[in-house]
Amino acid sequence: MIHKDLIKKMTLEEKASLMSGKDFWQTKDIERLGVNSIFLSDGPHGIRKQAVAADQLGLNEGIPATCFPTAATVANSWNEEMGEKIGEYLGEEAIAQKVNVVLGPGINMKRNPLCGINFEYFSEDPYLAGKMAAGYIRGIQSHGISACVKHFCVNNKEERRMAIDTIVDERTLREIYLTAFEIAVKEGKTKAIMSSYNMLNGTYTNENMHLMQDILREEWNYKGCVITDWGGSNDRIAGLVAGNELEMPTTAGETDEEIIQAIKSGKIKEQVLDDCVDRLLELILTTEEVYKKPHMEFDVEKHHRVTQKVAEESIVLLKNEENILPLKYDKKVAVIGDFAKEARYQGAGSSIVNPTILDHTLDCFDESGIVSIGYESGFERYGKKSKKKIDRACELAKQADVILLYIGLDEVTEVEGMDRKSMKIPENQIDLLNALQKVNPNVVAILSCGSAVEMPWIDKVKGLLHGYLGGQAGARAILRVLSGDVNPSGKLAETYPIHYEDTPSFYNFQDKEVSVEYREGIYIGYRYYDTADIDVLFPFGYGLSYTTFEYSDIEVNKEGVIFKLLNSGNIAGMEIAQMYVGCRSEEVFRPQKELKGFVKIFINAGESKTVTIPFDDKTFRYFNVKTNKWEIEAAEYKIMIGASSDDIRLVDTIFMEGTGAQLPYDKDKLPSYYSGKVNNVGTEEFENLIGCKVPVSTWDRTKPLGYNDTIAQCQYAKGLFAKLVFRIIVFLHWFLRKIGKRSTANIIMMSIYHLPFRGIARMTGGALNMKMLDGILMIVNGHFFKGLNHLIKEKSKMAKGKKS
Repeated sequence: MIHKDLIKKMTLEEKASLMSGKDFWQTKDIERLGVNSIFLSDGPHGIRKQAVAADQLGLNEGIPATCFPTAATVANSWNEEMGEKIGEYLGEEAIAQKVNVVLGPGINMKRNPLCGINFEYFSEDPYLAGKMAAGYIRGIQSHGISACVKHFCVNNKEERRMAIDTIVDERTLREIYLTAFEIAVKEGKTKAIMSSYNMLNGTYTNENMHLMQDILREEWNYKGCVITDWGGSNDRIAGLVAGNELEMPTTAGETDEEIIQAIKSGKIKEQVLDDCVDRLLELILTTEEVYKKPHMEFDVEKHHRVTQKVAEESIVLLKNEENILPLKYDKKVAVIGDFAKEARYQGAGSSIVNPTILDHTLDCFDESGIVSIGYESGFERYGKKSKKKIDRACELAKQADVILLYIGLDEVTEVEGMDRKSMKIPENQIDLLNALQKVNPNVVAILSCGSAVEMPWIDKVKGLLHGYLGGQAGARAILRVLSGDVNPSGKLAETYPIHYEDTPSFYNFQDKEVSVEYREGIYIGYRYYDTADIDVLFPFGYGLSYTTFEYSDIEVNKEGVIFKLLNSGNIAGMEIAQMYVGCRSEEVFRPQKELKGFVKIFINAGESKTVTIPFDDKTFRYFNVKTNKWEIEAAEYKIMIGASSDDIRLVDTIFMEGTGAQLPYDKDKLPSYYSGKVNNVGTEEFENLIGCKVPVSTWDRTKPLGYNDTIAQCQYAKGLFAKLVFRIIVFLHWFLRKIGKRSTANIIMMSIYHLPFRGIARMTGGALNMKMLDGILMIVNGHFFKGLNHLIKEKSKMAKGKKS
């Protein structure tokens, strides 16, 4: 232990007190020993330190901070160095606001396009996500504070995220869902990790000994701190034993007392608590320098310029028919679409940043050199149809040479805590596009959203520029790409399927019951589409430029791959060269190709550069479930260099000596996995993969509701009062959407409907404890008066305890 002497001076009560928050955003202090509180703040793409007091929870407005592009946007830059630079600026602003721990970045995989918080995650590929995250972490922690990567792990669905059980095989867990976290720990050296809400194979992640001890602590040698997601603690003692140091937010001492009693009764040894206290103290004492430094304001204008540069490098040009872009200086453009007036620049939920400056498209035309003849909104932002708006937009479009059409997803469609209902953009926007295209075929669409969408309308546009969610300077950055001041260099960090039904998790994502089964295994994203030979709209790694690049002269050796890259166009540009590896053996099922390296390089027109992409410890490995280790199969491997996963320019091979491990699978029992056609795997085959029976995935309607059942399950409750409450919640949600209060309606679904009962206690900062919750559950289960009496008694006890 690092802080053994300090811990010896603490009472049992003091040690236990450190294991939960002081309020919603701070840790507890021990004044007599000089142990200070530290402040934690949301911050995946900007610091969201709430302007209200720290004892209030919610999505309150934060102190102004730079709103950088979201992780989904920055991932399209494929620029690790830029990720580190963003981290440095985030860290600088955290210091200015006296924040010790920045809650980010988020590095869960984009398993399915409908996950509501995909905008906060980097990619469908763990290698790309891990490398980008490591950059962020290094940048943030260069200021002496801590990053906190999240959500550990397999949190790939927002609905019922606090109660859902994720069923996934060990190899898929390691290769797909843990690799990014491994890179964040080993290369980024993150000081903190946030555990996810969900269960993993029947056990909550922060209580899962295999995850928290075998993998995180022993295999990865992680010495840092694990923090629960807010309200994410289930069994506090089980979490402590697993090595979950800090429970957030405060429980007003309730779980501290649980820890004290568990030690006094001999249920757990005090050494378990001491180890957790030691790791938390290390986080506190190594980040408290923020309070000793003189207050310094950050340079608002400078940070704004940086976020513009980040956005410029992350924008993806997806279509450029007839070279309609960049816009010629003599072209008159009509600006159409609600997102042009009110930019869609970040996601919605706990990561909302109050920007220091906010650029809007209509305010930036004068400096862009683009000649705008006018603006029309064309559509209602939240989907309501309006023929008048379309007619006015068409009249303007007739007068223009080119239409700039700003479309995408709104703030209440992509939101934390809820999943999208479909991959489509709103129908009223498509109606507008169809009408515009009839009066003027020169349509350039500018898309704003944080995840993949279907595009059955793509033949109606000549140009398509995807800005994703570009932060507070995203609008200006888009205009600079449209005008040609910036040559686009972003490439997609996720695949765009033609139809949602094409996705590998189509049959196993929108389940409404207890568990979600990852039956597609290791085949997510391009790993599936390429192996199963499924056509896609835009492949992983795809993006156009205003120039062209030629690849040649590949050489492969034991250290890596070397090749030449020529800018064969007439303007300077940046190219993202990607290295994929495919194993030619058929003994262990593998995707056709996997990303194992990449480089982004600037090349002047006509210039040629020699590029090297090294191999590393992840290039040839796979996880063997028989040996429970990473192994290398003795085989010939294809080394593929491409401009995208579907555009391979150079190929060579190399033979690698293997580790001699026994084969992990019976090929005859896993035909879908050996073929890669895994979009609808049967139960028996999935059970052969996971090595056990698939747990029952439906709620037990016959049992009384308990702590980990959700409010939504009140529809099955025995108590009439609970059923009435359920119907009121459903009605309120419907009514609020009907009158246009969509954000409030979403909060009801996120914060009430899908909340497990224990969350009522865990998220109220001690205002309602678990004993009072027992009374509520009695009411729910049909014992109204007994439960009400219990609730009142426990409320009275709490009040007396506070007075004393």
